[in-house]
Amino acid sequence: MIKVRERYNRRFKPRFNKPLPRGVVPSFFTLMNLFCGFMAIVMISEGKLAHGAWLIVFAGVFDGLDGFMARLTSSSGQFGAELDSLSDVVSFGVAPGLLLYKYGLFMLTQPVGILLAALPALCGAIRLARFNVGSQTDSSTVYFQGMPIPIQAGMVVSFYLFFRDVPEWFLWLDNGLNQVLVPMVIILSVLMVGSVPFDKLPRIVRGEPVDKPRVYWFAALFLMWVIFHENGLIVAMVLYISRGLYTGIRQFWTEFMSDDPTVQA
Repeated sequence: MIKVRERYNRRFKPRFNKPLPRGVVPSFFTLMNLFCGFMAIVMISEGKLAHGAWLIVFAGVFDGLDGFMARLTSSSGQFGAELDSLSDVVSFGVAPGLLLYKYGLFMLTQPVGILLAALPALCGAIRLARFNVGSQTDSSTVYFQGMPIPIQAGMVVSFYLFFRDVPEWFLWLDNGLNQVLVPMVIILSVLMVGSVPFDKLPRIVRGEPVDKPRVYWFAALFLMWVIFHENGLIVAMVLYISRGLYTGIRQFWTEFMSDDPTVQA
């Protein structure tokens, strides 16, 4: 018995005395993002669409916190980036796609409805893979290339939360709700895999002054609006997407009118 204890103390006890690596903290928030996405899928599959929609929102909160905690603890790394992407595919690709299917796309002729509902996950996976490759080569740009997948999910969720209690708004359309859902899904999916520039939120880095503090004030105001009234979410999503489209059109027009093809806005 004494030999077993000595062997345990020699081989295993030092492992428990080691401090936890810094990456554990942001990884915890990333896994909570994934857990919320999984629970959203469960709730939506059981017909509790509103519960699933809000779980996707909570997943977005954890998705923002994991990046903030990674910079705060100086523990950013390839492992965290890959784990974050895998979680995002579930929370912001699969879960919103299932929400769209249960909300209205199931009424379309199959397999059209299924294929449309799968677009957020398929295009989101492409978007995340391209982001991971691009972040290894150039992280200094102030724009995302293509719409981030959490914004797509936020737009889907906010649309559902805003219109869920007013189905009569779509009765005058020939195909009802799906006449709006189908183009919305296609446009959002194309924006994810396209090259339209979308603003990055300025990063908070420990020991450095906050860049563009006005952006954080606006983000805080919208967050308070969302907390007290869910309609604030759709306003924030529409403004962000509109800003990206405006920037893309401006850059295209500047390049088109310029004699130098390398000139960008």
